Amino acid sequence: MKSPICDMFGIDFPLVAFTHCRDVVVEVSKAGGLGVLGAAGLKPAQLEVELSWIDEHIDGKPYGVDLIVPTSFESKGEHVSADDMVARVPDAHLDFVRSILAEHGIDSGILGSGHSGTRLGENMRDEGASALLDVAFAHPIRLIANALGTPPAYMLERGKAAGVKVAALVGAREHAVKQVEAGVDILVVAGGEAGGHCGEVSTLVLVPEVAEAIAPYGDTPILAAGGIVTGRQMAACMAMGAAGAWTGSVWLTTTEAETSPVVKEKMIAASSRQTVRSKARTGKHSRQLRSAWTDAWESEAAPEPLPMPLQSIVTEPAMAQITKLAEGGHSGARQLASYFVGQGVGLMNASVSARTVVYEFMEDFLRATERLNGFTAE
Repeated sequence: MKSPICDMFGIDFPLVAFTHCRDVVVEVSKAGGLGVLGAAGLKPAQLEVELSWIDEHIDGKPYGVDLIVPTSFESKGEHVSADDMVARVPDAHLDFVRSILAEHGIDSGILGSGHSGTRLGENMRDEGASALLDVAFAHPIRLIANALGTPPAYMLERGKAAGVKVAALVGAREHAVKQVEAGVDILVVAGGEAGGHCGEVSTLVLVPEVAEAIAPYGDTPILAAGGIVTGRQMAACMAMGAAGAWTGSVWLTTTEAETSPVVKEKMIAASSRQTVRSKARTGKHSRQLRSAWTDAWESEAAPEPLPMPLQSIVTEPAMAQITKLAEGGHSGARQLASYFVGQGVGLMNASVSARTVVYEFMEDFLRATERLNGFTAE
């Protein structure tokens, strides 16, 4: 295809797949797209294992790595230990989680007993992010992406020095301008329909709004994101100014995905109305599958979510326990089970291979463009 994204990476189709599953990264890249591994929750040693495996299986195809280095978060600029971070979590929040678990017949002994949930916070700091970058740049990555703010200067500098493109996620027009001024190579313009961290403006409005705002600054390509799970949606976004699509949710129900079978089953059965955008999971707005867990955090009894990354220290140990029990058949845990996913979940109605998803995107994209061309044909 004729797209700046295809030219940048030497790929056939400008479809980028964000995923925590190395198998999906490999299959998408080998099918003609670009797989990007989410590394925000990994230790450097774990990232080394994942990237080495990808290198061995991807047949030389391009791939990328995604980190989360926010512009602002609790304890940014401080030198604090995991113990210190855990100590900042109010008892009221842990007590509320215990009450949710108890109501659904789950033991809450794991809460407050360790540092589960602190890894994300450690990786957000410059030292943690730099350690991950050291690992990533030791491999033949072609893209490094940052979420929740302008990439730090050292990420931009290392990317340019190594010939690795730097992408940044944005959810607002003014943020897009700041990113372009900072020198990012690609803008991932994510609408509020997106799973995980997202803004509040819809993809349909945000993509053309950003395209117009950055036009005076040159030709920085846009990847549209947010609710995109079909080729026709991708075509629509490209008609509005995008050069391709950044996708995440659609890979969660693939046969290779790391998603819990219980959650995968819920997603396949869900409608587009069965997601909720809330700060209750990470401390910043993120969209996830609605469940008894998300309903509890939306109730009047719920405490205000803590700043990132403290909220993750509250929620992640509980969610890990819930998922494990749900997979074992625990009925209360199955009611609580949830995961990050966008509103496109209503169109994710079957579990197929990642490669099949890429091919279906291609076919659907072609049908959509033919349909559009039909409106202007004489």
